[in-house]
Amino acid sequence: MNVTILKRAASLAAMLFLPLAAAAQSYPDKPIHLIVPFPPGGVADIIARPIAEKLAVSLGQPVIVENRGGATGTIGAAFVAHSTPDGYTLLLGTTNEIAMSPTLYGTLPYDPTKDFAPVSIVARFPNVLVVGASLKAAKVADLTAQAKARPGSLTFASSGQGSTNHLTAELYQTEAGVRVTHIPYKGGGPALVDLTGGHVDAMFATLPSAVTLIKAGKLHALAVTGEQRSPALPDVPTMRESGLPGVVVTTWNGVIAPAGTPPAVVDKLAQALKQAVADPDIQQKFAAVGAETSYTPPQAFAGIIRDDYARWSAVIRKAGIKVD
Repeated sequence: MNVTILKRAASLAAMLFLPLAAAAQSYPDKPIHLIVPFPPGGVADIIARPIAEKLAVSLGQPVIVENRGGATGTIGAAFVAHSTPDGYTLLLGTTNEIAMSPTLYGTLPYDPTKDFAPVSIVARFPNVLVVGASLKAAKVADLTAQAKARPGSLTFASSGQGSTNHLTAELYQTEAGVRVTHIPYKGGGPALVDLTGGHVDAMFATLPSAVTLIKAGKLHALAVTGEQRSPALPDVPTMRESGLPGVVVTTWNGVIAPAGTPPAVVDKLAQALKQAVADPDIQQKFAAVGAETSYTPPQAFAGIIRDDYARWSAVIRKAGIKVD
């Protein structure tokens, strides 16, 4: 290839890059949409709204929270994956649709490790093993004893097939050597309603969704699934302390852009999120529901996605779970 052709190719590449570079420098100059892939009122929605408020102040443009629920978060995730990669359509991603769903579903219109540009995790929280007031179990060992005595008779609710609630229960069954019956619901809210009503026995609920019910005495917390006890429930032991060291599950919520978003835009968003999660107001709001704020740089966040995808793929395949 001669020098003239090489120079022309370089010039063409530079011309194509200029609009992206210019757009990145002026970003943002219009409202940003933050897609929550679950219905209003859920944990992701609770996390997204205060984050959106802080981003709007930091970036100088409205950040509109838009709920696009369905199929355990995959509908909203697919929408963002195929949006224009300009930083104006973002996902409040969760462990569900990014690390779990790609193995659960036979086909998905996105690849969790190729179709997104991770920006930062903003919140982390454990699940909490809760039982209704009618079930006589003061600790995990009591529940396990009942499950062993009556295989398959205890029912565990979840927010849906293949959700973090469901897969944590699968881990529990493997670790404890028991068999329980999974009852999937169309969301965590309906599952918790039936649990408090005594229609199901137990659930590995996300802590932010259950903490108010626990403190009100409507549910009894047996253990949390984090590495350490939660400041929101300091008297509740971990699953590790309860004799089940393999049941350690921490769920994350994070902001994710479509793949191809200019690095300068990703960096600007990351710095704005770093500032947001350091805000005492955000930290207080998250702590009140049992979540911890977290800033994770884009490259580190991408590594967490890869690791979680590998971990949950193994759990799903071992349990033989599939969603049509």
